[in-house]
This record gives sequence, structure tokens and C-alpha cells, in this order.
Amino acid sequence: MILLPLAEPPRRICILRLSALGDTCHVVPVIRTLQHAWPATELTWITGQSEARLMSLISGVEFITVDKRGGIAAWHAVRSRLRGRRFDVLLHMQLALRASLVALSVPATTKLGFDRARARELQWMFTNAQIAPRAREHVLDSFFGFVEALGIRERLLRWDVALPERARAYAQGLIPDTQPTLVISPCSSHPLRNWRAERYAAVADYATRRHRMRVILAGGPSALERDTGAAIEKAAHAKLINQIGRDTLPELLALLARATALLSPDSGPAHMATMVGTPVVGLYAATNPARSGPYLSRAWCVDAYPEAARRFRGSPPERLPWTHKIEERGVMDLISIDQVTARLDELLRLRS
Repeated sequence: MILLPLAEPPRRICILRLSALGDTCHVVPVIRTLQHAWPATELTWITGQSEARLMSLISGVEFITVDKRGGIAAWHAVRSRLRGRRFDVLLHMQLALRASLVALSVPATTKLGFDRARARELQWMFTNAQIAPRAREHVLDSFFGFVEALGIRERLLRWDVALPERARAYAQGLIPDTQPTLVISPCSSHPLRNWRAERYAAVADYATRRHRMRVILAGGPSALERDTGAAIEKAAHAKLINQIGRDTLPELLALLARATALLSPDSGPAHMATMVGTPVVGLYAATNPARSGPYLSRAWCVDAYPEAARRFRGSPPERLPWTHKIEERGVMDLISIDQVTARLDELLRLRS
């Protein structure tokens, strides 16, 4: 095992973070920090197939993808890809047991994971070094604990993603001018984190009427997302541009880069917007924005998590476990339309 912090830059580092999309967005500043501090170090990132469709835009990194539904065959595929190779350090940045099984196939002298208190799902059994213990950190801050353990003290909040020309053209076709544009990405991976369609429609109407904004609906191709988009269109009086299910992840990233703001619950697009510097009006009641909110837009989040903790758990939020989710029916109804439009008003006032 290599003693930490490192006395000199390592030759090869492997990063293991398979999912979810938002969390992989948080990994990017860690990579940019490593590249700045140790430009000669070779970086390999093992990630999920869908996440790689976006993260492969990052320069200077080798990507190895994992079919997360592939079971034992996916594990063998990674093992075969890494046969004959050796890494100085593995940054094991995911707590899921399936990720730890992938870690078994990574030949590395030092396998660095979370401290014992945070190493859920037995992650500590798959590592031989741990980052410094910390409590109640944002996910991105916890990831920076890995570079600090290696001996790098600076933090670069940089993403620097090169958008493909095709993605830029797609976005420019939808936002061709300087008219302020609100993108609404209405769905998260968990239905109980989602706001009601009629409330999104009310905000869309407000944005077009009060701020003369163009409103674009965005999201993936799932039935839930398509149905939600259709319901928002039906409830809204304003004419909306519905692009749900019609773009790739790079195209969505380019669209967010041209937008004035994004309205979204706790979801991957909220963190994609952060990557391109677009402010996010985040909707948080089921999850805690202090832990998982858009890193550069927490001032614009509507935070109903404390009220949700009291109503649904009978507890102040500080007494709940840091990772606790309140995914209950009706929890997102704690966020009012007026709260959201007030955040939008303030954001646009400060950007004008």
C-alpha cells in the first residue's frame, strides 16, 4: 500500500464512479483538479454506459464503461479490459455494492474509499485506505476529500466541457437569440421527488407573462417524462416548446448552456446546468439541497426539506441522518408556486 499523502505524482489513477448522472457531474471538478496538479498522470474513469455519453466529452481521460444491468458478464468485461494493467491508486467514489464488486477487478496498489462512518454497503471491505472523516458535506465536497487524501490541497471548481458542434447547432436552433429562456426539466429519477404538472404550467405562464421568457420543456424519453411534458403543455396557457425525449445528453447540455435558467427537481439536469454555469431554481422537499443541491445555485433552491422533516418525520432536519430522503406522497406539495416565482424574480433581477 502507498502511504498517503503521496510524496510524488502517481503515474496512473483509476476513478470508479458508475452513477448517477448528477453524481458523475460532481466528479468532473475532481478530475480537473488532478489534471492541473499532476498533468503527467494518466487518468482512467470507470463509469456507467449512459453516464459516459456525457462524460466522454471530458478531455484527457480514458473511459471504461460498465453495463450496470449486465450482472456477472459486465464484471468479467471490465476485468478483461483491465487485464495486464496496473494503477497506483483507485479512487473508489461509490458506495453501492455493485461498484465495490467492480473495484475487485481493478488492479491498484492503493484502493482509496470513504472513511468507515460513511462507507455504507461494506465499502470499507473493498479498500485499503480511507479519506478523512467528515460529516454533513455536500456530495461534491466529499469527492474533494479524495484529492486531499492524495496530498492536493487546491480545489478547482471547473468543468470545461467541450460541446460538439452538432450539439451547439441543436441548442442554437431552439435558442437563436438573446430572449431570456427558461428550461423546465420536470422529472427526477424518483417520481416522489417530482412537482405537479399544473404547478410547472403555472410557473411557465408566469415566466412568459411577467418576464417574456421563452419556455422549453426538456427531459428523457421515458413514459413518465413524456406524460409529464404533455400534462404541462395541456395545463399551460402559454405556448411551450416541448423537447422531452428529443435530444441527446450532449444536446441537452448545450441547450442548458444557452438558457437563462433551469427549473428542476433533484435530478441530473440540475447538475448538468451547473457544469455550464446556468443557474438552477431547484425544487427540494424529498431531499436535502445542502447535500445534493446544484452546487453553485443553492441560493436559488426552494428548500422545503426542513418542513418535510417536521411534517413527515416529526423531527428537525438536523436530527435526521445526512443521507435521509423523505420520498413520501405529497411531500413536493410543500413547495408553492409563489415560492418558485419569487426565486425566479430574484434570479432574473440580479442577472439583469
